[in-house]
Amino acid sequence: MEVTVLVLNASYEAINVCNLRRALKMVFKGTAQTEEVSDTEIQSPSTAVKVPHVIRLVNYVHVPRSVVKFSRKNVLARDNHTCQYCHRVLSASLLTLDHVIPISKGGKTTWDNVVTACKRCNNKKGSRMLDETQFKLKRVPKTPSILTYLQLNRHFRGYHPSWKKYLYIN
Repeated sequence: MEVTVLVLNASYEAINVCNLRRALKMVFKGTAQTEEVSDTEIQSPSTAVKVPHVIRLVNYVHVPRSVVKFSRKNVLARDNHTCQYCHRVLSASLLTLDHVIPISKGGKTTWDNVVTACKRCNNKKGSRMLDETQFKLKRVPKTPSILTYLQLNRHFRGYHPSWKKYLYIN
């Protein structure tokens, strides 16, 4: 059963996504309690438990400001699989990563300098600065927060509608 569960801190702040097995372990150990459950039940010979969609830790856990790992997959998710120059939504295989400030001009491979671009736009821009081209960015690239990352991650890991009120999704 490939179910993902949203994990909230005691303060109701979203801090992670885990699998069903891990969530049930935390609930049975008493370190977490269920906040949102499904109609589906898991049964054993002695008990039946509703499948949780959201759990909340009983005790507050200090979570250091997490940095979202820089990867191609995460940049594509941050930019919604959209070319930041021509605004077309494309599949991952038709998209590349482009350095806004080219590496040849001192640009770094960081969240704040890399955007998603279609192959056509990336080739047109080449190793030029934005002000040397006709291109305008759809939005300025920045490092996503862990909350943003969890919102993006819902597309890949079984997002459930009950998560909306905890992730502030419209």
